[in-house]
Amino acid sequence: MQTVLISGGGIAGSALACLLHRRGFAPTVIERAPGLRQGGQAIDIRGVALDVVARMGLLDQARQVRTRMRGMSLLDADGTEIERSTEATFSSGRLDSDDIELLREDLVRLLHEHTRDDVEYLFRDSITALEQDEHQARVDFAHGASRTFDLVVGADGLHSTVRRLAFGPEETFSHHLGTYLSVFSADNFLDLDNWQVWLRDGDAGFGIMPVRDNTELRIAFGFRSEPLDGDHRDPEWLRQTVADRLASLRWEAPRLAKAAWEAPDFFCDAMAQIRMEHWSHGRAVLLGDAAYCASALSGQGTSLALVGAHVLADALGRAGGDHRAAFAHYETRMRPFVALNQALATENPGGPASEESVTRAKNALSLDG
Repeated sequence: MQTVLISGGGIAGSALACLLHRRGFAPTVIERAPGLRQGGQAIDIRGVALDVVARMGLLDQARQVRTRMRGMSLLDADGTEIERSTEATFSSGRLDSDDIELLREDLVRLLHEHTRDDVEYLFRDSITALEQDEHQARVDFAHGASRTFDLVVGADGLHSTVRRLAFGPEETFSHHLGTYLSVFSADNFLDLDNWQVWLRDGDAGFGIMPVRDNTELRIAFGFRSEPLDGDHRDPEWLRQTVADRLASLRWEAPRLAKAAWEAPDFFCDAMAQIRMEHWSHGRAVLLGDAAYCASALSGQGTSLALVGAHVLADALGRAGGDHRAAFAHYETRMRPFVALNQALATENPGGPASEESVTRAKNALSLDG
């Protein structure tokens, strides 16, 4: 039985662990957070990714926790409604679509509950060193004892540690898209009832949606900027940066800035894409955002993670222990799909990609191909 260390307990890592276990592998997931990460924006399962979730036996459960938006309003800088729709929202697309919008934390929970009895999870730890030879990969951990594995998968996001250790510095592969995104929660101080509001004011704007039976808001605030000069690992600096930008808005600025300061799930990062010539090196391979981050601007990060997990697991399961052949097959199948989905992020700067482009991209791969 081949052992596989998966760095990252999010959507990509947990999905891969589930799919590898079914194919007779022994996966271990390591996650630096103390438990399942909370917070984050609503995410979408679209097109072929729905087939992946169905094959894992989670489609009905995902549908049960989907968002229930009735529509959205577009506001001017003073908060006056200038347009509304009951047919689509910017976050999910058409409301009559078979695609599923749900909170990131809910999908991660479903995947974890589906795998925790069969997969070893190591929380509060991370990889610090990676050495490979012809027979195995030796991994050092920040807290646990060193161990060896047959394969190592970096499913650890935009700022992947596995990518840095196996391929080199992040700046070699990261391409800034000129925008930052902050996501955080707040009480429903706007009394929204399954209804989104979106506002654009100069180079900044936000989308706000109610969740948890309208008791809570998820606020996604974006602003255009070249790479910021500061410590992106410093949460206080990030909160101050976002609060200052929010304070320049005209509508609801004080309450939004206050929410950014107080939110326990505050997040902020640059919108960037990862572009690499190869996703594997020796016994290490990258998955999801670590390999081909499309950014939240594409709306397809979750689908890329799920589809990539299926394609990688399927390739490894068919390879008879030849990881090099599996990794090559994984790349050959995924690259056209990745290219179309990454292109969604830049098709319409400042707005969503066309419905036609999204439909083409989300269906551009067959799981049985």
